[in-house]
Amino acid sequence: MDLAVDFLDRHLFTKYSIYPNDWSEDYWLRQCITVYLFLYVGAMLSYFTLCTVNFVFIFDHKLMEHPLFLKNQIPREIKQSVTGGCVLVCYTLFIVVPEVRGCGKLYTLEEVQAEGFEGMFLIIRDVIGLILFCDCLIYWIHRLLHHRFIYRHVHKQHHVWKIPTPFASYAFHPLDGFLQSLPYHVYPFIFPLNKHVYLVLFFLVNVWTISIHDGDYRVPAILRPFINGSAHHTDHHLYYNYNYGQYFTLWDRIGGSYRTPSVLEEEAGKIPSKIK
Repeated sequence: MDLAVDFLDRHLFTKYSIYPNDWSEDYWLRQCITVYLFLYVGAMLSYFTLCTVNFVFIFDHKLMEHPLFLKNQIPREIKQSVTGGCVLVCYTLFIVVPEVRGCGKLYTLEEVQAEGFEGMFLIIRDVIGLILFCDCLIYWIHRLLHHRFIYRHVHKQHHVWKIPTPFASYAFHPLDGFLQSLPYHVYPFIFPLNKHVYLVLFFLVNVWTISIHDGDYRVPAILRPFINGSAHHTDHHLYYNYNYGQYFTLWDRIGGSYRTPSVLEEEAGKIPSKIK
């Protein structure tokens, strides 16, 4: 995140003297405010842009005719996303600001003097490592959030949306959203991670989160057993205790919580159609 903070300082906050003159760029309070603005404003811009594009061009609007689709659902999803995000980002500051202040193991290729094949190897290593680490931890965090003593106080807010739209992708209880994003921020405190990989994947996970709420079940047939796509996540909203995974079905299979998506069984003629 320090790359984003440095960019904003260079092109906005320092350039136009937004902060008091005696607030240096490494002053902790200034960094907190900058990180908050970057995360919240950036999240809302990507949320409204990507969700709107997805809703207009990809989302299956027939799902809005389903009896479990709520009255005024989309405005309610948006309200929860916008208001919950304000608090969620406050939680996130406690782990992101130390990253910005150099407490983690984030690096650039220039800092480690890696070029050519060595640099490519580090990028590939970091991409695979971060994805697999987060896929594992988010599965178990998500499953914990379904524990009966936690679910009703935290995660239930997201499961109000039985038939979610892309706008439900951010509609979490703030603590819920923070816990499920925690692996991304913890990883660079444990393992070396390229700063550019960190930023790009942090953006892409938000794209993925929107995509699994869009009701578009198209996944290449060869990948369906492995990818936890929209079809899997729709069943998660409907049946609660299945398909907790983030990207892949691996941990659901290991944890005994995998369910073949209903829509895929319908295509195979194994069960009658439920959503028309």
